Amino acid sequence: MAEIVFGLASSHSPQLSTPAEGWPARGENDKRNRMLVGVDGIHSDYEDLLGRTDVNRIAKEITPDKMEDRHQRNQKGIAKLSEALYKANLDVLVMFGDDQQEYLQDDNMPTFCVYWGDEVNVSGRGAPPLIGYSAEDQVAPTNAGLGRHLIEYLMESEFDIGTSKYLNPAKGGQSQGGIGHAFGYVYHRLMTQDVIPTVPFMVNTYFPPNQPTPKRCYDLGRAVRNAIEAWPVKARVGILASGGLSHFVVDEELDQMALEGMKEKSVAKLSMLPRERLNAGSSEIRNWISLAGASEHLDMNLIDYVPCYRSPAGTGCAMGFATWS
Repeated sequence: MAEIVFGLASSHSPQLSTPAEGWPARGENDKRNRMLVGVDGIHSDYEDLLGRTDVNRIAKEITPDKMEDRHQRNQKGIAKLSEALYKANLDVLVMFGDDQQEYLQDDNMPTFCVYWGDEVNVSGRGAPPLIGYSAEDQVAPTNAGLGRHLIEYLMESEFDIGTSKYLNPAKGGQSQGGIGHAFGYVYHRLMTQDVIPTVPFMVNTYFPPNQPTPKRCYDLGRAVRNAIEAWPVKARVGILASGGLSHFVVDEELDQMALEGMKEKSVAKLSMLPRERLNAGSSEIRNWISLAGASEHLDMNLIDYVPCYRSPAGTGCAMGFATWS
């Protein structure tokens, strides 16, 4: 009775909320990152990365005019996603996102984890209150029934799913017990009207040794769609992916390979993505692949792809905004 009627994906980088004139300062901060993954798949510090970079090409990408143009395109992309989200008239939104040791810690880091509590704490990181809520009451509704159904169905489908029913403030890292920023971004930037009940679905994109392969993510998405269609509740369900595209080094080739594979619904192309480059922030492309699997019956529409360079070494974040309908 339930049906996936809509999908959407968005980058969630803090650079999205940083005015263009602040991008070079973020580039300066990249100099302290000792685990930058270059377009060659090599992990290094900033100076080594700079030595392997075509600095003449990158210099043309970090002019003030280009940064401002890309900042404006990002804001338009977010606005279009928010508008499309509410036009879909959803009853519930399943959100694929990664936790960066904000809630899940090294004492328990499952490959997949479904949150199925009745509500979820949303950390703001200085963001304004949720629509309809006070600054002190940042608690958003979830759909525990669908969350439990997903867990049970996926277990029967031979996916070993971690579960979580409440957020422990004593355990939380940066988010102080709230859901991680991959999900907080959705509440603060995309849910500009009423708060839609959600099911947060955490995918360990970041941390070895149990990162899922791209094919496993696509298969997961397919299984999630089957689970939703087997849910005996009449509901319009949306699927969302938060994160990506390539960062903290912009890798346009990798992004285009991933976007092409998703648009063509090609498991073969997505399975061939170079996994040595699917690390650090670029690992979040896995969330998009899970969404693509769940929305295989829908067609992808890329609203915009915005490679946001911010330093001579090519660091930054490639922003992507897309819908499936």
